[in-house]
Amino acid sequence: MIGALILVCCLFVASQPIINKLAAKNKKIQVKLIRNLFWYHMFFGLVYYTYTLFNRSDAIRYYQMASNHWGSWHDAFFTGTGFIEWLAYPWANFLFFNFEMSMVVFTWMGFWGFVCFYVFFKEQLRTTPRLFGYDLLPLILFLPNMHFWTASIGKGAVIFFGIGMFMYGLSAPSKRWAALAAGGFFIYMVRPHILIAILLGMGVGYVLGREKTALYKKYLVAAVGIVLSFYLYSDVINYLGYDPENFIESFEDQNVHIARELQYSAGSGVNMGGYSLPMKLFTFWFRPLFVDSPNVLGLAVSFENVLYLFLFLTLFRKDFLRYIVIAPAMVKMAGLVFVSVSISMTYMMSNLGIIIRQKSQIMYFMLFVVLAFLDWKKVEAYKQYLVKVRRLQVKKEKLKSI
Repeated sequence: MIGALILVCCLFVASQPIINKLAAKNKKIQVKLIRNLFWYHMFFGLVYYTYTLFNRSDAIRYYQMASNHWGSWHDAFFTGTGFIEWLAYPWANFLFFNFEMSMVVFTWMGFWGFVCFYVFFKEQLRTTPRLFGYDLLPLILFLPNMHFWTASIGKGAVIFFGIGMFMYGLSAPSKRWAALAAGGFFIYMVRPHILIAILLGMGVGYVLGREKTALYKKYLVAAVGIVLSFYLYSDVINYLGYDPENFIESFEDQNVHIARELQYSAGSGVNMGGYSLPMKLFTFWFRPLFVDSPNVLGLAVSFENVLYLFLFLTLFRKDFLRYIVIAPAMVKMAGLVFVSVSISMTYMMSNLGIIIRQKSQIMYFMLFVVLAFLDWKKVEAYKQYLVKVRRLQVKKEKLKSI
C-alpha cells in the first residue's frame, strides 16, 4: 500500500507538465479543476480497491493472469480480456508492481479519459451551460458512478481512456492524428464493435454536419469511416461470437443465450425479453431508480440516473428538433453513436449490475448532446437579446431626430 501511495504522488507530479500544456493552449481550461479531478478519481481507485477486498472482482483476476499465466508479453496480445492482461503484464513482470500499484496505473488511465473529455467539451462549447445556476460541466465530470467503474484494472478504465482520447483527437484531427489513432487502437482492442459504431457515427455525422467544409472533405471523412467499419466487420463479428456468413440468425440466437445468462447470473436480473425497444432503452439508460436498486451501489447509482433522466428530458422540446437539423457534425456523431450502441447493448444486457457498469462507456455521448443543445439555446437567447437592444437603440435615435 505504501508503494501505491508513493506512485500516486509520482503520477500527480508527472501529470502537471501535460496539464499545464493543455491549459496554455486553451485559456478556458481550469488547471485547478483537473487537479481536483485527479485526486477525486484516485479516491475512487481506493474505493474500488476496498470493494475488491470484500467482493469478487475481475481486477484481481486480470492481475493474476498478467503475473502468472502468460509465458511472454506478446502471448497476451489479442482483443478483449487478453489486451487488459497485456497492458498489466509489463507493470507486474518488468517493474514488479504489486496489485495495488497496478491498480493505480489503470486508475491513472481512467483519469486521462476524463481530462480528454473535459478538453473536448471545452473546445466544442461556446458558453457555460447551467442547471439551477450551477455549471453543468463540473457536475458531469464528477459523477461518482463514472469514476467507480473507470478506476481499476479492467476494460472500463482502458476503453474510457480510448474513447476520451479519440474524441479529443477528433476535435482537431489534422493536429491530433496521433491521439486519434491511439484512441482508436485502445477502443478496438477492448471492444471492436464500439469502434465500428463510432466510425460509422463519425462518417454520417460529418456528412450531415452544417460546418463550412468542402463537400469532398466531408465525403472523404465519411468514406474513411465506412471503409474502416467494413474492413473491421469480420473481425468484430468473430470477436462477438457470431457467424459472419449468417449474421442475423446467429445474432438472435446468441443474444437470447447471453440475455438468459446475464438475467440469472445475479439477483439483479430483469426480464427484458418481453420489453418493447423504448422500454429496453429506458432500462439501459435510467435504471435502477430507487425502487428496483439491487444493492447499496444500485441505490447510489439511482441518484445519478435521476440526473441522467432529467437532462435527457431537456431534449424533449420543439426547438431541439430545429437544433439537431443545424447541429455541428460532432453533435450528430455523438447522438448516432449513443443511440446505436445503446440499441445493440439492450439486446444483450438483462442484469442491472452489468448495465450500471457498461453504460458508463457511452453516457458522455448523450451528455454532450444535452450540453451542446443548452449551449446553443444560450447563444440564441443572447442573439435575441442583442436584437432587442439594437431595436431599442434605433427607436431612441428616431425619437431624438424628432
